[in-house]
Amino acid sequence: MRKILLLLLIFLVGFSCKKKDTKPAIPTDLYFPPLQSTTWEQIKPEDLGWNTAKIADLENILQQNGTRAFIVLKNGRIVIEKYYNNDLFGQPFTQNSIWYWASAGKSLTATIVGKAQEENFLNINQKTSDFLGTGWTSLTPAQESQITIRHQLTMTTGLDDAVSNPDCTTPNCLTFKASAGSRWAYHNAPYTLLSKVVENATGQTYNNYFASRIRDKIGMDGSWNSQNFNNVYYSTARSMARFGILISAKGKWQNETILNDTNYLEAMINTSQNLNQSYGYLWWLNGKNSFMIPQSQLVFSGTICPYAPADMYAAVGKNGQILNIVPSQNLIVVRMGMGGSTTSLVAFDIQNQIWEKLSEVIR
Repeated sequence: MRKILLLLLIFLVGFSCKKKDTKPAIPTDLYFPPLQSTTWEQIKPEDLGWNTAKIADLENILQQNGTRAFIVLKNGRIVIEKYYNNDLFGQPFTQNSIWYWASAGKSLTATIVGKAQEENFLNINQKTSDFLGTGWTSLTPAQESQITIRHQLTMTTGLDDAVSNPDCTTPNCLTFKASAGSRWAYHNAPYTLLSKVVENATGQTYNNYFASRIRDKIGMDGSWNSQNFNNVYYSTARSMARFGILISAKGKWQNETILNDTNYLEAMINTSQNLNQSYGYLWWLNGKNSFMIPQSQLVFSGTICPYAPADMYAAVGKNGQILNIVPSQNLIVVRMGMGGSTTSLVAFDIQNQIWEKLSEVIR
């Protein structure tokens, strides 16, 4: 009898210990936050086995480099969400604060151009002059007719990016440097004119077309605003995260297909030409053998972000507006803020600083 009681006691103690050690099940399905709601599922970093002792180091670098908003999603769920300092109006930065995307917004434009193609408003192999008319540049008719929408998406128009104002979109600022497709140069003006291409192709304002096809369907906020020659998107950090979920889900939002042209989406996040391996359709690509940067014709060996996973692709803008998507780990990283000491049009240094510390957290 005593032996039976002893065995029963050992079993109960073992069962109790096993029950205590059981970790909560981590959902692996992709989560889509509900539309028009602040509800957003969260996961604790410790439940993912992340090294929480290193989060303080990550926060230190975020505050040092002028970060305002920082979000990390795993399978669409919030693992880290931090806000620092003040917004554009001098008020404490919160999840409702609006900030600018800068050139990270190029990823939005690439996506909406793909949607316009899907709806047969345009084809990216068409001449840009089909939508902007002849004489949109200072080139000869023969030179101008060689430029296509694809060249605008891949930064290979051949227009001179060394003009006094590379943001200027008037014909006198758009001068010949090389034949279309033969030279890669990060040039804002030809990119900015994609919004006019979309407007003329669809017969709708850029804001309205973007809102009806993408923004409202995934619960984003924000709008496009004209600033001098530029067209800049402003939104909350969570809206940037929503867009990241849409792209990581290959154009789907729950059971609705927002972007059906999977071939375009795949091409958008892969090398788009043979001049800069690390550039797709207005997206930056990690893990390539070489890369080019704005305002330079040098080709650098290595990847754009050595500390990040090789399959990461990124929307990156001035002062460190960053959207990173890592398919292999189902991660999305959002960073909005000021640029610290960086002056680059594309803040690779801030992105790498963050991933140096974030990689120690994720392990």
